[in-house]
Amino acid sequence: MSGTIRVNEDELAWRQGMTVSDVLEACNFVFPLLVVHVDGTLIKRGRYDRTEVPEGAEITILHLMSGG
Repeated sequence: MSGTIRVNEDELAWRQGMTVSDVLEACNFVFPLLVVHVDGTLIKRGRYDRTEVPEGAEITILHLMSGG
């Protein structure tokens, strides 16, 4: 079964069992400090490997930056 999800307004192929970590890898997000929302729900970094992404999900990924 395959479909699509949206990641920061771009479509990405979805597959059964896909996790947040899989999405980050597919989109080449390697920055260490990220904020990830799946359908409006904040996903904590420690749960990326265990959080499955549903077909049709809206995912927002933001880089956290600090400055001073």
